[in-house]
Amino acid sequence: MDVTAKEPLKKILLIEDEEKIAEFVVRGLEKAGYLVEHVADGVKGMKQVFQFHYDLVLLDLMLPKLNGLDLLQQIRQDNKSLPVIILSAKGDLSDRLLGFETGADDYMPKPFFVEELVAKIKVIFSRGQPAQALQTLTASHLTLDLVSRKAHWFNSEAVLSQREFSLLQYLMQTPGHIYTRQQILKSVWGIGFDPETNVVDVCVQRIKRKLSGGDTEHYGPIEAVRGVGYRVKAAEQS
Repeated sequence: MDVTAKEPLKKILLIEDEEKIAEFVVRGLEKAGYLVEHVADGVKGMKQVFQFHYDLVLLDLMLPKLNGLDLLQQIRQDNKSLPVIILSAKGDLSDRLLGFETGADDYMPKPFFVEELVAKIKVIFSRGQPAQALQTLTASHLTLDLVSRKAHWFNSEAVLSQREFSLLQYLMQTPGHIYTRQQILKSVWGIGFDPETNVVDVCVQRIKRKLSGGDTEHYGPIEAVRGVGYRVKAAEQS
């Protein structure tokens, strides 16, 4: 008898205080085949995130008891690589950029179509499933595991958030090549113009801090090229 093992269903935590929106999202995600749990305030959300396993979090910003940005900051300070999509009525560019700077993997302004949300979730989950032929990227003393999303720099190891992983993966596709901030914004954040933000610099600093014991000003896996952008050094440049 041919028995094919099924992949476990992805488990999503929705942190949203508006009941009608929560019902709409839960219904749509369950129809798409996901397991969904819902809590209605930031404190409960934080307890769930740190006590149980989830594959992704959907996070409102204007939550009672603990706002969404503070909760996201707690998640990233704990070095959790847990993907987070912000759902918010705050749809201005400045609000979206602040969400990305805090560590969000994506941002959906309300109102939205649940089909679009499902599409974004699928993209995030697909990033964690690279082709079997290529499981690691290497540049000099830096190695990126495409399966576990762990980065190794000499004797340091760090688990990266989805956005940090995407940025480092992008830089490592051509070691030694200098990528401008505009190129990085377009490829990693999907922003096709310069919004005069430091979101790229903030994300780079988070990666360097994780891999260099907090010393982000000196030697590290990512080199800033003044007035141009960033690169990961090739072996011959070390």
